[in-house]
Amino acid sequence: MGKLKWMANPFAGEPPSGLTERFSLKEAKRARSFHESLPAYAETPLHSLGGLARAFGIGGLYIKNESGRFGLGAFKGLGASYALSRLHEGNGEPVTFATATDGNHGKGLAWAARELGQRAVVFLPAGSAQERVDAIREQGADVRVTQLNYDATVRLAEDEAVRSGWLLVQDTAWRGYEEIPRLIMQGYLTLIDEAFDQMEEAGAPPVTHLFLQAGVGSFAAAMAAYARNRMEESAPKIIVMEPDKADCFYRSALKGDGAAAEVGGDLDTMMAGLACGVPSPDAWQILRPLVSHFASCSDEVSANGMRILSRPSAGNPRVVSGESGAAVAVGLLDDICRVNPKRAAELGLDERSVVLAINTEGDTDPGNYRRITGGMGARPRIE
Repeated sequence: MGKLKWMANPFAGEPPSGLTERFSLKEAKRARSFHESLPAYAETPLHSLGGLARAFGIGGLYIKNESGRFGLGAFKGLGASYALSRLHEGNGEPVTFATATDGNHGKGLAWAARELGQRAVVFLPAGSAQERVDAIREQGADVRVTQLNYDATVRLAEDEAVRSGWLLVQDTAWRGYEEIPRLIMQGYLTLIDEAFDQMEEAGAPPVTHLFLQAGVGSFAAAMAAYARNRMEESAPKIIVMEPDKADCFYRSALKGDGAAAEVGGDLDTMMAGLACGVPSPDAWQILRPLVSHFASCSDEVSANGMRILSRPSAGNPRVVSGESGAAVAVGLLDDICRVNPKRAAELGLDERSVVLAINTEGDTDPGNYRRITGGMGARPRIE
């Protein structure tokens, strides 16, 4: 089943950060209008998993599936393309964009740079899967694998960009480096704007619970801020999920003093896209008052979700979810609703609940996906 640490957010209900306004419906429509102008644009599907919802004892389970976005296997091209377009406005000079990545952001940046006719240099941390390295290189980027963990690789990319005159396009903020990460976060709004519109068009009830996975937190913060701006006081409960080896938001809430916490070490988790030990300050400011609960999940929680989604119950679509995708939410829901129902009661998950999760990536590490979903010990299909 996997190990799980779980806590209510002691800061829930504080006044929202002023940064929340940066992720308004207006900004979402601006980003979406840009993405709709791209030749590769297509709205990604929203799946209703009624059979799985019934197994979990909830009213509805919807998954926004980003695995096909721009043919990149993940959602990250949304943020990278939007940021690069804004940064390149009115600039006829060639630009080299640089970034550090666990995989998906770097691939999205490399693709966006190529679409703009520019150059990209992408740094990856030690232990990066060769499939992810090759996928970024196939987009035309100069790829450099370091012997450092993710957070140290970010610092290296920053130093190299300054030394070489490149423009750093990083999806995490720090003091003095805020505007570019905010552009990336605004680019992500296209997917949540699509998802809420799709649910309304399908006549689905309003979302009551939004499950969001966090690495540096930029994605989760943008989604949470949008939900708050769109639904205002009726906004859904936000549940933020992280790998237990890189659970900086969980630890930040656990500290209880309002300051962000950091996680060091090698961040050894198969959830590579979430293996970040230093939270983005912007993300923490946004998430701190908006999140209902934080969950710190072992790799097996995600692996269980991957297997469940790969073997759908009758009438449900098969969802190919990578380690950092919707599998984290589904594995967590399986634990909350079927194994530890007291947690479901604490969270208010019942037959009236409507859950939205985001499948931020497909099988971006194909070898591991096959090992997890096709190997021994896979759990039987949930009916």
